[in-house]
Amino acid sequence: MSTKPTTTEFEWTELDQRAVDTARVLAMDSVQKVGNGHPGTAMSLAPAAYVLFQKLMRHDPADADWTGRDRFVLSAGHSSLTLYIQLYLAGYGLELDDLKSFRTWGSATPGHPEYGHTAGVETTTGPLGQGVANAVGMAMAARYERGLFDPATAPGSSPFDHHIFAIAGDGCLQEGIAAEASSLAGHQKLGNLVLLWDDNHISIEGDTETAISEDVVKRYEAYGWHVQRVAPKENGDLDPEALFRAIEAAKAVTDKPSFIAMRSIIAWPAPNAQNTEAAHGSALGEEEVAATKRVLGFDPEQSFEVTDEVIAHTRGALDRGRDAKKEWEKAFAAWRTASPERAAEFDRIAAGELPAGWEDHLPVFETGKAVATRAASGKVLQDLGAVIPELWGGSADLAGSNNTTIDKNSSFLPKGNPLPEADPYGRTIHFGIREHSMAAEMNGIALHGNTRVYGGTFLVFSDYMRNAVRLSALMHLPVTYVWTHDSIGLGEDGPTHQPVEHLASLRAIPGLNIVRPADANETALAWREILRRWTKEFGVGAPHGLALSRQGLPTYPVNEDAAKGGYVLFEADGGKPEVVLIGTGSEVQLAVAAREQLQAAGVPTRVVSMPSVEWFDQQDQDYRDSVLPPSVKARVAVEAGIGLTWHRFVGDAGRIVSLEHFGASADGKVLFREFGFTADAVAAAARESLEAAAR
Repeated sequence: MSTKPTTTEFEWTELDQRAVDTARVLAMDSVQKVGNGHPGTAMSLAPAAYVLFQKLMRHDPADADWTGRDRFVLSAGHSSLTLYIQLYLAGYGLELDDLKSFRTWGSATPGHPEYGHTAGVETTTGPLGQGVANAVGMAMAARYERGLFDPATAPGSSPFDHHIFAIAGDGCLQEGIAAEASSLAGHQKLGNLVLLWDDNHISIEGDTETAISEDVVKRYEAYGWHVQRVAPKENGDLDPEALFRAIEAAKAVTDKPSFIAMRSIIAWPAPNAQNTEAAHGSALGEEEVAATKRVLGFDPEQSFEVTDEVIAHTRGALDRGRDAKKEWEKAFAAWRTASPERAAEFDRIAAGELPAGWEDHLPVFETGKAVATRAASGKVLQDLGAVIPELWGGSADLAGSNNTTIDKNSSFLPKGNPLPEADPYGRTIHFGIREHSMAAEMNGIALHGNTRVYGGTFLVFSDYMRNAVRLSALMHLPVTYVWTHDSIGLGEDGPTHQPVEHLASLRAIPGLNIVRPADANETALAWREILRRWTKEFGVGAPHGLALSRQGLPTYPVNEDAAKGGYVLFEADGGKPEVVLIGTGSEVQLAVAAREQLQAAGVPTRVVSMPSVEWFDQQDQDYRDSVLPPSVKARVAVEAGIGLTWHRFVGDAGRIVSLEHFGASADGKVLFREFGFTADAVAAAARESLEAAAR
């Protein structure tokens, strides 16, 4: 099928204009009723959103998850009414009462769009710029999806060809994440991406001349985008036909992402509030709302006025969506007939299932051999990459250190890239030194569907990514962060690169599972559990962060209970345990060595490896008590980071061997010794805990 414009005819009736003006009235009334919100941008953007949802996008309001749909991302999430009103008008399930309950408890129309909360919302936006990067990720995923299922079909003729549309504001494009993502999009030549910039010159502090003066359009041209400017009509309103023509022209450019600058006037046509910062984030006030309604030809005494004619007209999107989906389904059926093996793969992936026998390809590592967990993770990825084609990912320019190259002969790079491994449908993503946008692009990839993504960098640089990681958790997205060089054990690079507070900080994010394996076999089991948790049988998904070592760690026998987050690695000899040593990651070996000392002194000692406190917390109480018996009050936790995580596990009599300050530049073994991460220190802490428990 073709994704090219089916018609270049543009029709704009009085009813279309009335629908746009109705959207403006609804934006004013929704904010006025609740007393807070952002009316101005929703008012000025109404023509652009209407043109997309009613004239251009391929979508079906009756099936918000249709595989063949175009995607729409409102990066300027504060203007959520821009999206909600179009969802209401088009028939996605929102009704007038939902707009009346805007930003209130239990409402389907929260202050910023929330993925999974409201049908038709493709991603959670709010932190500015995140949506731009989400859209870039979606465009990348769309290309990779096409490579999985229909790589040989001519451009524009595959059922997997579709567009990603996004609207960004001035604030979005001032954020560094948008610059990172836009740079990558231009490099990747993502011709399926169209970004509309609401160039209204207003931010919370007033005219954007307070903070920015570069030519944004030239900046995007320098990124390698196809750029256009759309001038407003003489009265200052956005020009629907000019927007329509510009978007059609953008869709016709297949070798570059497209950037459309729309000069608008915020809160148009409010007589006094237009073009003011007050209209950005405050209700207009009853008098200004009434005055604006008079300008638009609405009854100032009525609120939430929507005529039957308008709603009947805009709900025509349901009929158009049904027809577009039927046309797509014909092309999809023809593809299935022509490509039965790929169709079977599509069905498996769409059903949230993994290939039969995939677990048989997981490596098992030799007991006793020293292996860095980052190296073990790389081995897992390479072995599983051969049997799980939807698994892909890369690194923020640290693949050699992160061990994240799933296929060294296949790089996700566009046609025309000079590298010999370049392939538009390649497996290995080169995100560049853009950690923040990498995380948000991974979110976009996951949101798009039909692929599974991971991305790597050093654990210390998770700080760059944190906002996007938080949104991964908020949206319950199945993305995996591969964070290596997880402690002072990385050595000579020094305190700027040595994570100290990061593990505890990341564990504080609700819904994010941090996994810090003790050895190579735990690493393989961790990947197995993460992949299993991606399947639909596990229900709501969750992001995972793997914290992996640079240095080699001793390998222990495989223990299936590692997937439970915490388990007994070595049991006490000579009776019930008198003390429990809890280790994680590279410090488990210290607990094991300390156990030998304590056992030699006649103290029955249990060692618990706890790669993931989140997974452990998800087990039933009986299991948790079997690992950490409540009767055993003498406990020691050891981790080369701040001890914030471990107080609740060791209790009042327990002790924590932790690092409560920054590291230093020296060999990792020297740092462990100098900072007190030794078997002797763990054994001494155990004796202190035994004494405290006996009091």
